[in-house]
Amino acid sequence: MFGSLRSPLSSLIASSSSSSFASTSRHAVRPILRRLPPTQPVQVRYRNLLAPRRWKYRKSRKGFPITAATGGSIKGTTVARGQFGLRLLEPARLSAAILTTCRDAIKKKIKAVKGAQVYLRVFPDVPVAVKGNEVRMGKGKGSFEFWAARVRQGKVVFEVGGGGIREEIAKAAFKLAQAKLPVKSEIITTASAPRLGNIVSHDLKHPVGAQPIPALLETMEKKIGRSKVLVKIGRRKVIRDRERRAEFGGLKVRAPLMQLQPEA
Repeated sequence: MFGSLRSPLSSLIASSSSSSFASTSRHAVRPILRRLPPTQPVQVRYRNLLAPRRWKYRKSRKGFPITAATGGSIKGTTVARGQFGLRLLEPARLSAAILTTCRDAIKKKIKAVKGAQVYLRVFPDVPVAVKGNEVRMGKGKGSFEFWAARVRQGKVVFEVGGGGIREEIAKAAFKLAQAKLPVKSEIITTASAPRLGNIVSHDLKHPVGAQPIPALLETMEKKIGRSKVLVKIGRRKVIRDRERRAEFGGLKVRAPLMQLQPEA
């Protein structure tokens, strides 16, 4: 009885294993698999991930405390691309996760306005390493944890513009981002004055050191007069280039002097 049950089952298995399709497909696939290169893990950088595309070192130093620009630079403290901006009132180290969360909140709020865009003025390019809790001292600074951006006081972080966006919509979007930031911030417009630390004034201008070299040399000539350095080499006189310091309102500037022809 049991033998009669086994015989048709065994015949089915034998017929399926000896079928031409199974044998040919199996023998045809094996050479193809042998020729394929070994698979390697591929690093994927998603569009919503704020991280550098390439870097030289995976770890970096922590750096000095974030202070105001000692040279008087006001770069990045005003709205440049949009109509409204979000400016920090305190220095901070913002992680990529915080910037992404704030950007997504602003995008969701202004989505109803056709043509409106969000501009990110800072980028997380500083790798931060973290060690575990209750770890003994030494043995390195820890493993890489996240990317962060070091932002000075008065720096514009986000901007909104385009599509004729109204002021109340932009302010409502920035308020959502303000609730997610770890420091205080303010909402500014294109008419807002630049900020240098705690000083906010339209009289603030770029420092003298930020001027192009020809304009800087012209300013130096008016301030300190022309200076000639004659070096005698045998019977010939040549003019030697050198760097000189000049003070402009307490700010020290280094710039090369122009080559001057010797007077006859």
